[in-house]
Amino acid sequence: MKLQNLPQNLQGSKDAGAQGSRGIVGKIRLSSLNGAAVDLTDMFAVISNNIIAKTALGRVYEGQGNKGFAGLSKTAMDLMGAFCFEDLFPFFGWMDHLSGLAAKLRITSKTLHSFLDQVIEEHQVSNREDDKSDKKDFTDLLLHLQKEGGLDLDLTQESIKSILSDMFIGGTDTTATTMGWAMIELVKNSSIMKEAQEEVRRVVGDKSKINENNVNQIEYLKCIVKEALRLHALVMITRATTTSTKLEGYDIPPKTIVLINAWAIQRDPKLWDRPEEFIPKRFANILVDFNGQHNQFIPFGAGRRGCPGLRFAAIEAKYVFANLLCWFDWKLPDCGRREDLDMSDVYVLVIRKKFPLHLVPVMRSS
Repeated sequence: MKLQNLPQNLQGSKDAGAQGSRGIVGKIRLSSLNGAAVDLTDMFAVISNNIIAKTALGRVYEGQGNKGFAGLSKTAMDLMGAFCFEDLFPFFGWMDHLSGLAAKLRITSKTLHSFLDQVIEEHQVSNREDDKSDKKDFTDLLLHLQKEGGLDLDLTQESIKSILSDMFIGGTDTTATTMGWAMIELVKNSSIMKEAQEEVRRVVGDKSKINENNVNQIEYLKCIVKEALRLHALVMITRATTTSTKLEGYDIPPKTIVLINAWAIQRDPKLWDRPEEFIPKRFANILVDFNGQHNQFIPFGAGRRGCPGLRFAAIEAKYVFANLLCWFDWKLPDCGRREDLDMSDVYVLVIRKKFPLHLVPVMRSS
């Protein structure tokens, strides 16, 4: 089977970001009417989860079940970053049972697998009933590949669930955290915020909603997202050595897990001018993309093991920020000062802001 024979209209891949952004704009507008602060940390997590759900699963899971599912990827990410005795000291793996980590991993995995089994079953039933529909999400695409074969893929039920799990665990908390860091940097740097708002509002004009063409024209937002990823690298990049090697006099055996400190590389004064400052325009005149081709900028990793969802995440962040900056001005609650913003972080598997970001939205006056 050739790639061009795959379904071309993946439902959600084009409109999930637009629908999610419009929904969140409506909620923010309600808060702005009474001057209430918005928990943007939580809001970014919800919208990131909803966009991935719409794209991968075809719909957003509402109600209490959605609340549990929305937190499932974050829980899984936290557990993956938790201290595990067996990873570092295999003979002490029994300690993970005493600490409760093994039980938490087992329960979270079972919950996630049960949910995805249900999703796949719903898609299989739906596809049998409406096989000719051209509105396909990512789960439909995987089931199509499983049914038709080809491409040397052995897509079992377990492998499909693994792919979907990777999308949620790797694509929700990370994107939400990036948007949170970018927003707090914009609040700290009012001139950058103003310049970004002016560009967005100039491109959108008097339209009532932001479309894909508008987002593609907003170049400064791309620089802002890149600079947020540079200054606040989210994860330690993990790799494993394939052969024995020597590094600065140390013998490194094969299959050794290596942690690459992207945070330090992207703040290295030997590689970056004024590395501790938030300067989006540093990316305006240099060809540094997200793909890891430049060793000094590796927020998504590099090489064949680089993040496959990097462009999706970047576009998602641009879409959300275009809406936040176009329709609203933002201020700190209770007359807070920019210089007093708490920039403390906490590292689990993702380097998050330690405390939630609360801002007061003000409807755009002109």
